[in-house]
Amino acid sequence: MNAAVSDSEGSSVFGTGGRDDARKFARLPDPFPMYRGGQLHQGVVAYETWGKLNEARDNAILLFTGLSPSAHAASSPEDATQGWWEGMVGPGLAIDSERYFVICVNSLGSCFGSTGAASINPATGAAYRLSFPELSVEDIARAGYETLRSLKIERANTLIGPSLGGMSVLAFAAQFPRAARRLISISGSAAASPFAIALRSIQREAILRDPDWRAGAYTDAQPPATGMRIARKLGMMTYRSAHEWRERFARLPATPTDPPEVGPFAPEFAIQSYLEVHARKFVRAFDPNCYLYISRAMDRFDLAAHGGSHTEVLKRSAIEHALVIGVESDMLFAIDEQERLAKAFEQAGAVTTFAPLDCIEGHDSFLIDIKRFGNEMRSFLDKT
Repeated sequence: MNAAVSDSEGSSVFGTGGRDDARKFARLPDPFPMYRGGQLHQGVVAYETWGKLNEARDNAILLFTGLSPSAHAASSPEDATQGWWEGMVGPGLAIDSERYFVICVNSLGSCFGSTGAASINPATGAAYRLSFPELSVEDIARAGYETLRSLKIERANTLIGPSLGGMSVLAFAAQFPRAARRLISISGSAAASPFAIALRSIQREAILRDPDWRAGAYTDAQPPATGMRIARKLGMMTYRSAHEWRERFARLPATPTDPPEVGPFAPEFAIQSYLEVHARKFVRAFDPNCYLYISRAMDRFDLAAHGGSHTEVLKRSAIEHALVIGVESDMLFAIDEQERLAKAFEQAGAVTTFAPLDCIEGHDSFLIDIKRFGNEMRSFLDKT
């Protein structure tokens, strides 16, 4: 289902960023201190909502995204275009907007409305670029917390986050004890693994070594396209599994691209054409500096930095119920990471459900196998 939505770190529909009449903005406290130093002035977080906040103001679900999607998780009366989690958020769906007030935030540091490296620095009137303060997952989480506060919501009913969002919900719980009752982590991590760090370092190097990057001072007309394309292709190879690639593409011949790729080593196989098409879309859709900042923030995240073991941190968070979903074919956020996180929640005293799924689509499974992931979340939300 929803095969058009291609991967968690930025689906094929993330580039629209949502329509302006659906997107809302929460103003961050001014100044907004950053976790690793520095501060932002006049910072904002872009978000979209589905459903209504009840009178008790206790039915809010805060949804964090992967690396590159916008806040447009699903279609709505204000914006009928397909969202990155279409089929999961809406009336009668797993994240039921008839029961819950769903708030999806675009990550701080991103380029779809929230303040990031591509935003204008009010002190200079020019884009921040590399003068943007160091970004952390903790900053992304706090920006989500401040979005709740702007809506006068003291405690979230549930935090939900896939991929980077899975890190963000943990950073939220660590920084703001008792600010959420339940938590769903999907293919996330309590600390970046060596494999993921190595991969992202190569992706960043591809951008940094592109002559058009120009130490972050590239132009819209001439971005570091080659570096971004390579980074995207590397990422996409880890978002799926070898089994899924084999079943989907086998050794089918390459399909034409526009403009066509020519030369003595032009693509010969369909998988190459597929990667190239999606890499080109990514170049047009996402800001390179924002990508670099968020990528590094993911590498640096470690829940233990908030004092003691993961179990000790989670115990202080006072999360009452937790659902941890992992995928056995996920090479980017491995299933054993999900199992350890579930055990930490259990040892911390949270009523915990661990759901290891045998989907073949790898890390991207939560965007593709909507039915299975939806069933797990619906069951969790209903019974807890």
